[in-house]
Amino acid sequence: MNNYYGSKMLTLIEELSRLPGIGQKSAGRLAFHIIAMSKERVKDLANAIVEAKENICYCEKCCTVTDDIFCPICKDGKREQNMIMVVEDSRDMAAYERIGEFKGLYHILHGAISPLMGVGPNDIKVKELLTRIQKENIDEIILATNPNIEGEATAMYISKLTKPLGVKTTRIAHGVPVGGDLEYVDEVTLSRALQGRLEL
Repeated sequence: MNNYYGSKMLTLIEELSRLPGIGQKSAGRLAFHIIAMSKERVKDLANAIVEAKENICYCEKCCTVTDDIFCPICKDGKREQNMIMVVEDSRDMAAYERIGEFKGLYHILHGAISPLMGVGPNDIKVKELLTRIQKENIDEIILATNPNIEGEATAMYISKLTKPLGVKTTRIAHGVPVGGDLEYVDEVTLSRALQGRLEL
């Protein structure tokens, strides 16, 4: 990268560009925005980053990010304690919480099985899930991993481990997106939509 602005600005842009989804141009825009902010706002931002790094940990029950031993959802006694939705990361959990329809608990895997990427079952939180099933009075596991090859492989692997434990194991249905044209929808999605059909 050419140095038009001096070493301090260049370092800031380079550090910002290391964040996922941030290219050189976006990093440059962010850097100029930060420089235009007041010193107090910049200090608040820097402190928030440091505080998050030093104090955020994983919930001892569901493995999501939190700043306490247990996250707010696991601490909520009003949630259905016998149902766990298994998702790949904390953002998936947040997506389901936004729609407000699921009232059970979650388990965050922190990834999906992907042999091509060198990620095996021991690299994600499968063992912790099995421990929860054996310790807690769980009636149903809902597998809500992503509808791609890695997500499907992870769901199949977990279902093989949970079924012998006598726990009902279900998979979320994957259908046609609202507003989508059928001719542009891939075969796997169409097949899932057919299999997950509901009676009207």
